[in-house]
Amino acid sequence: MPSTAAQTETMNPALTVPMAPMPAENTGKQIWIDLDNSPHVPFFLPIIGELERRGYAVTVTARDCFQVCGLADLLRLKYRKVGRHYGKSTLLKFLGLGIRGLQLMPGALKKRPALAISHGSRSQLLTASLLRIPSIMIGDYEFSKLFAVIKPNWLIVPEIIPAASISSFDGKVLHYPGIKEDVYAPKFRPDSGFKERLGLNGELLVTIRPPATEAHYHVAESDELFDEVLKYLSEVSNLKMVLLPRSKKQEHVIRESCAPLLKSGKMMIPSQVVDGMNLIWHSDLVISGGGTMNREAAALGVPVYSIFRGKIGAVDQYLSASGRLTLLESRAQVRSKLQLRRRNHTAMPASAAFSTLKSIVDHIVNVAEGKC
Repeated sequence: MPSTAAQTETMNPALTVPMAPMPAENTGKQIWIDLDNSPHVPFFLPIIGELERRGYAVTVTARDCFQVCGLADLLRLKYRKVGRHYGKSTLLKFLGLGIRGLQLMPGALKKRPALAISHGSRSQLLTASLLRIPSIMIGDYEFSKLFAVIKPNWLIVPEIIPAASISSFDGKVLHYPGIKEDVYAPKFRPDSGFKERLGLNGELLVTIRPPATEAHYHVAESDELFDEVLKYLSEVSNLKMVLLPRSKKQEHVIRESCAPLLKSGKMMIPSQVVDGMNLIWHSDLVISGGGTMNREAAALGVPVYSIFRGKIGAVDQYLSASGRLTLLESRAQVRSKLQLRRRNHTAMPASAAFSTLKSIVDHIVNVAEGKC
């Protein structure tokens, strides 16, 4: 599960959206959104809200993997569960792509959406292509292997991704300001009782997200840095590690390899989904194998270190250059660059304008209305 570790019993204000006036007329047009990975749930939630306020009917499907459905349930998001994850094997990935693409077809045929939208759902792209449904893919990592077989009609990416890196895309490219986490992070408000409910005390709190071992962009060097992080932090007194595995399989491996740390209480793996944004906010620092958790921490102004050693995308390069993200590139840097110190948790996160959310929704509406 990519950061958004998940949400707790109460709905977090971080995932609410600013109210907008209802349109004079309901468009009646159906928009289909597919949730393929856990970060897509908080990302699309405010987008869905804005689209509905503008008069669109939104249908949501969700893949049963990486706590996507659990997170959607906790956020009271209506969806239809379709398909699952098929593992790391390239052959099984392609098999799973075809199976889920077929599983999505009955619903798509019934609803006949005017537009299909995802943040990188290959199976939705396959279904949309076969049924000739116009499609939008939103993306923020230019090295993702999403266009090998089927391409969307429109691509929406952050402005900071250079045009040259997506020059092979032959559809229409649209841009939005900021990073995707700016869609929901600006409205976040910390929950003062969060640490107590999770059983955390006064230790220096470090939240850790392991590398995405089943992703196509995974490299072994990230695992080496992850091992070094655990080894180093285990030596530091008055420090607590909260580790968020990406899957049950990864959790099983880590529970076996880190049994002494778990038994001593030095490390904890939450037994239930937790509010990822609150966990990040209440942490003194975050260390992650890349992706959404890094960027959520950067959006909240929390010190964050990346142990991702694949190709560094433009968004992470931007965050690194601006001092909002530190890239760890070797075992030695784990010990030399990690700054283990308490941070001020009393100041509220900086509140930003909702220009990112508005820009993305405006693009979707323009496409749906044939203006783009």
